[in-house]
Order: sequence, then structure tokens, then C-alpha cells
Amino acid sequence: MPVPLAPYPTPPAPYTPPANGAQSQLVCSGCRNLLMYPVGATSVCCAVCNAVTAVPPPGTEMAQLVCGGCHTLLMYIRGATNVQCSCCHTVNLALEANQVAHVNCGNCRMLLMYQYGARSVKCAVCNFVTSVGASATTSTTEQKFSSVTIQ
Repeated sequence: MPVPLAPYPTPPAPYTPPANGAQSQLVCSGCRNLLMYPVGATSVCCAVCNAVTAVPPPGTEMAQLVCGGCHTLLMYIRGATNVQCSCCHTVNLALEANQVAHVNCGNCRMLLMYQYGARSVKCAVCNFVTSVGASATTSTTEQKFSSVTIQ
């Protein structure tokens, strides 16, 4: 007795990008490359490693930081306080722009970033400890940056 064949499922409608060509970006979950994708996409396939990365829901504000352990660019949901690197597993402190200050190293002049209000910061390049804040010398200048909202 012949077995009836089930009807083929209807294929999903092909994705049509927005007419204005708007694009967004995210970091590949496989190789950590920066990927560009059309607004409205739900996932992105990396052309380098073929990993499929899910796109965060619309309206989710993303932020970026560089891992302190391996210097990989990390993307995370804005507002997170800690971000763990998927490459080296370092837990990075995620600070908003108004919580971060910059100072030049007192030895090698490398621009250093630190939590605003700290008394000193150690340079990762030369290990020199630079004093900041009220006890800072006149050769060390502290710059506080306020947060900027971009729409």
C-alpha cells in the first residue's frame, strides 16, 4: 500500500533589507571579527569562520570595550557592570563614559584609562604607577569625559 507524502512546507519569505540601506554591527561569536548586517536581520553568518551570531533584539543598546587580558574587542549590552571575554575568560569592568577618566603615564606617556576617582593607575606597558586626582603633580593631567547619547 503506498504511503501518502506530506506536503512540502512552504519556504519562508526571503528577507528584504530596508530600502534606506541602514546597517548595524556586532562582533562574531566565533572569530571576534566585526560584522556588518542590515537592520532587521535576526542572525548573521560570518564570512571568515561561518559562525552564526544571533542579533540582539531591536532597541537593545550595545557598548564596546577592549579586553584587558587579550585585547579583543568585546560587545555587550549597555548597562552591564562586568563583561567576561569569551577568548581568555578575563572578567572586565564595564564603566560608563562618565565613570572613566584618562591620564598620560608619568613615564612612557601612554594614554591610560581608569575608574574616575582613583588615586593612582598602573601602566600596563611600563608598570609605572602614575598618581592622579588631588595629589597629582602638575605634569600629570586628568581628563574626565561625560557620557554622550547618540541617536
